[in-house]
Amino acid sequence: MTDRPLTARGAATRDRILEAATREFAEHGIAGARIERIVADARTNKAQLYGYFGSKDGLFDAIFTGSLERIVNVVPIDAADLADWAVRLYDEYLRRPDLIRLATWARLERRPAGHLVDDADRLDDHKLRAIAEAQTAGLVRPGDPFDVLAMVISMSMAWSPVSNVYAATAEEPADTHDRRRALLRETVRRAVMTA
Repeated sequence: MTDRPLTARGAATRDRILEAATREFAEHGIAGARIERIVADARTNKAQLYGYFGSKDGLFDAIFTGSLERIVNVVPIDAADLADWAVRLYDEYLRRPDLIRLATWARLERRPAGHLVDDADRLDDHKLRAIAEAQTAGLVRPGDPFDVLAMVISMSMAWSPVSNVYAATAEEPADTHDRRRALLRETVRRAVMTA
């Protein structure tokens, strides 16, 4: 992998590779993804891809880490209103189903048990602190903050692309999504909120 600064053209190529690889990995998983399809879609070559990311695994890692950071930044936790946070997660899954699919492939192909990422503490630390503070303030039910976090995230994914029952899409009628949001909000509120 190169550590030198990217030119504007190099940054554009790198971005095209990331976009093409995100689609490829989300659709086919880590084992099923093909570098040939990625470089063709990104209008580049293998040498550039490997120069930027080192390997197919390095490329997946870059995409997956970016997807986790996107969720954290786009849908920041509000532990004082975990019900609203769950609804905002639901909406993000509708906007970016590929992000959930990437996490599912990582679970299936890399980590069938335990934390999904090595640095789970770093990724969850802010969220866990926020939940613990909300518990101390009497806003969230007592219990292990991680378990509360896992429960809320799981409920928010009830209609996501990884659902065993039904995978929603953004193209469904707005009233359908409104009905699900209301149910999700009320369910999370009753399950984990005290006020």
